[in-house]
Amino acid sequence: MRRSRFLTAWLAGGFAFLYVPMALMVTISFNDSRLTTEWTGFSLRWYVALTADDTLMQAAWLSLRVAVISATLAMLLGGAAGVALARFGRFALRPLFAGLLAAPLVLPELLIGLSLLLLFVVLQQVIGWPAERGALTIVLAHATVGLAFVAFTVQARLAGAGDVLEEAAMDLGASPARAFLRITLPLMAPALAAGWLLAFTLSLDDVVVASFVSGPGASTLPMVVFSTLRLGATPVLNALATVILVLVGAMVFLASRLGPVLRR
Repeated sequence: MRRSRFLTAWLAGGFAFLYVPMALMVTISFNDSRLTTEWTGFSLRWYVALTADDTLMQAAWLSLRVAVISATLAMLLGGAAGVALARFGRFALRPLFAGLLAAPLVLPELLIGLSLLLLFVVLQQVIGWPAERGALTIVLAHATVGLAFVAFTVQARLAGAGDVLEEAAMDLGASPARAFLRITLPLMAPALAAGWLLAFTLSLDDVVVASFVSGPGASTLPMVVFSTLRLGATPVLNALATVILVLVGAMVFLASRLGPVLRR
């Protein structure tokens, strides 16, 4: 009985450590005062100020564009790499190929960002491309990191499903391309969707890699928030964090509702 109470108290303390600061942040975002130490009344002034902040709005729009494009590139390239690992068996340089794919999963972001920065600098000096660092270089960097997550998610999905259905389809007269489109692609679709979401989330959350490969006028939302926090938290940032929290919570709720329906 004592052990059960201790575990319950420990669990409650852990949840409080995680979620009480979020609750305080949400509450403070509705405070009319600029100070966080006093409550002067309920107000939406900081949400109005958030919509009027061009820097944050432009950074948020850039982050969304970069995340969507980089996640899509990562899904396409990582999906192809996952199929190669799961279906092509042993081929020349397979260990090297798998090792290079796994590198973004284990290397520090600092090292990844620095190496990509050096790559873009060398390419610019040798072939003149990219002409400057900006949204394009951020997209390429995020796609490079995200494709590893997609590749191994797809590999695990296909390895678990096996290749019996594809072989049966080809035995019945289907061409390899038709078997891929009708059998393999539907099998790997959930893994592709999961990998896309992982790459999208990683891109939206990234600060380190984007800081290395971005240029003037191409600051993502995490970069702007991080640079602003160096001078201290502001009520506008509390409002921004609350909006993000509400959006994420809504998406999680919708996923929990739609998941059982889609599995039927």
